[in-house]
Amino acid sequence: MQRISILGCGFVADLYLRSLQAMEGIEVAGVYDRDAARLDRFCTHWGLPAKQSLTQFLADAPPGGVILNLTNPSAHYELNRACLEAGHHVYSEKPLAMEVSEAKELHALAKARGLLLASAPCSVLGEAAQTLGHALRKQIAGTPRAIYAELDDGFVPQAAYTKWLSETGAPWPYEDEFRVGCTLEHAGYYLGWLIAWFGTVRTVVAASAETIPDKTGNGPMAPDLSVATLFFENGPVTRLTCSIVAPHDHSIRIVGDKGVLRCDAAWDNAAKVRFAKRMTVRRRLMEHPFPRRITLGKQTHPKVKRWGAAAMNFMLGPAEMLEALETGRACRLSADFALHMTEVTLAIQNAGETSGAQAMTTRCDPMEPMPWAK
Repeated sequence: MQRISILGCGFVADLYLRSLQAMEGIEVAGVYDRDAARLDRFCTHWGLPAKQSLTQFLADAPPGGVILNLTNPSAHYELNRACLEAGHHVYSEKPLAMEVSEAKELHALAKARGLLLASAPCSVLGEAAQTLGHALRKQIAGTPRAIYAELDDGFVPQAAYTKWLSETGAPWPYEDEFRVGCTLEHAGYYLGWLIAWFGTVRTVVAASAETIPDKTGNGPMAPDLSVATLFFENGPVTRLTCSIVAPHDHSIRIVGDKGVLRCDAAWDNAAKVRFAKRMTVRRRLMEHPFPRRITLGKQTHPKVKRWGAAAMNFMLGPAEMLEALETGRACRLSADFALHMTEVTLAIQNAGETSGAQAMTTRCDPMEPMPWAK
């Protein structure tokens, strides 16, 4: 039996536990949260063992297991470091840290201790991302020339977000979400796919802004809109947008010499992948009006039913780490991958109005596809 330990049991922790119900062979060894009432409510609902202090939690976490750090982003660096120093493999919710220098420290510490360090999101291991990756390797659309990726969530400041509750009643942490910003929270969903396919982002040219000031009455927050152009060492130029103001759009379009590959739902592991062949009709160049669906034709991974805006298996990442540890192979969600994604995300988040081009200082090789996507 493979074992995980959960640090933090707020809103997102319920999504992990819902996903865990679809997995086999993984059990929770212990849970800790600094909020005693929240810890009790969460552990009672899911039938899990609660730990009464961080010290006890780290001491009781099983050797060879993985700690899931699901705490507030501002605490990620400190707690990730504490887990690594205690000798544990770590899977951290995004971002790995709030500063690139801190992320690099965690990367170096994990390497020095011989520990795995990974970061959410893990949707890159899901069926939709892997199907698109398969289509790219098979050159279904020809050579990719440009990619448009959108992570726009609608006009969230006018949504009824104070009423958004998790399964155990944890409220959506809107103040934290607005303070951390939609780029740090969401860019990784497509950045993970892109880096897995093409590897290192050489240069980021971006702009970001807070378009709706004073959302909660507590002063300035993080940018709520960002637009980035990513230049890969070995891949097409990509435009990536993140916002909580633009109309909802979670599509990604890969423009190739032969046509366009498309997926419309970043947060759905089973989202359809389609290819529209380019054609000429009466001298008019166009994409085929009836795209064909691309499928792998193989059993992929356990799916999780939709809850709220997402239909994602949040446990694919921890499961990947546990399997890598058990079999002695390299983990697809490597520390290099987590660090590079963190640096690129922060470059976009912190771009502001006049940052210009930023050369990346970290590197990441493309990711080995899942066995069922080869």
